[in-house]
Amino acid sequence: MAKGKVYIVGIGDDGVEGMTAQARRLLEGAEVLLGPETCASLLPPALAARLETTASLDELVDRIERDSDRDLVVLASGDPLFYGTARYVCGRLGKDRFEVVPHVSSMQLAFARVKESWEEAFLANLSGQSIERVIDRVRTSETVGLFTSEQWPPAAVARTLLEEGIDSFQAYVCENLGSPDERVTQGSLADIAKDSFGPLNVMILVRKARAADKPGQVGRRLFGNPDESFLQSRPKRGLLTPAEVRSMALAEMGLQIGSVVWDVGAGSGSVGLEAARIAREGTVYAIEMDPDDHRLIIANAERFAVKNLHAVLGRAPEAWAELPDPDAIYVGGSGRDVSMLVEEAWKRLKAGGRMVTACNSIENLAAVHTMLRARSPDAAYWLVTIARGIEQLDRIRFESLNPIFLIAATKP
Repeated sequence: MAKGKVYIVGIGDDGVEGMTAQARRLLEGAEVLLGPETCASLLPPALAARLETTASLDELVDRIERDSDRDLVVLASGDPLFYGTARYVCGRLGKDRFEVVPHVSSMQLAFARVKESWEEAFLANLSGQSIERVIDRVRTSETVGLFTSEQWPPAAVARTLLEEGIDSFQAYVCENLGSPDERVTQGSLADIAKDSFGPLNVMILVRKARAADKPGQVGRRLFGNPDESFLQSRPKRGLLTPAEVRSMALAEMGLQIGSVVWDVGAGSGSVGLEAARIAREGTVYAIEMDPDDHRLIIANAERFAVKNLHAVLGRAPEAWAELPDPDAIYVGGSGRDVSMLVEEAWKRLKAGGRMVTACNSIENLAAVHTMLRARSPDAAYWLVTIARGIEQLDRIRFESLNPIFLIAATKP
């Protein structure tokens, strides 16, 4: 053991037998062996007798500080850097003091047991947080790995997902991984919701094989959902920002996870709703003066299970007077006052924020161009023309959408 180093050693449910020779030597040579009480049963009697238990991570940090001049080993479950002890103590005491000797994490074992790759999976720990905080990520993921908790056991997770309209996953609950009483339960979310499990488990969700999205299948994509997925006013149907243009506009808005966003002239709210799913820890304000469209924004937010979007009824710019300054703004609509709205919204945009607007006339393009060119060094412009393929008998014909001018700029 290197003097002055604290070794954080991972251990699995199979105990010392599953550890490497290096890890076993470190345990046997430690002057002080620290770890949670749950590790005692994983050690042979001689080592278990030497284990000094710590009830919390704060207590562990205090003990490390106190015994820093001795050969010290800290025991932790699985991979200590994966939602584990090492990340916390290194954050408190600095990385240079520690050496980490990982064991296979229970998450790795769980994915191995169900023979699925976790390379691109969404992973979350429900200890200390609610399932509601990760629902949007679950909804749009192909594969999910969850450390469940006493408050959120697998059955409660499954029931909540079903209540949110999420039922397209095959579920696996992997209990006591690596121990003699290991068990893997497979079933639908409805099956898991009716079952009970031991406290040491990992829940894996794998999306069922299905065809590509069809019009009307709501919420499958994070953004770029089919136009038909959104409720629209019948007399004004077709004025919604097309999915292709919407995707490009959202990309140019430069959204971050906590962004504050304004969707001005929101219509039925398609841009704002998808912005809210990208900026899932931020807030989106969909500003619309038409009462019918305002009601549609609210209905679409419920339809897509989006909770961080606020529909604001009123005429801009008065309607945004009390709103917080945004990190990104999208201005839609085809009225003659688009350039005025862009100019007034620009005043409220945060420095470094992004303004994106869509115009369907050369006159509006010219007016917005004149305004932004004088205020931003990086204003950019696109003429977006889309033709969608339509099958007719054994042939494909392309039906053109109305051209749209898209404009984006950063506020210095």
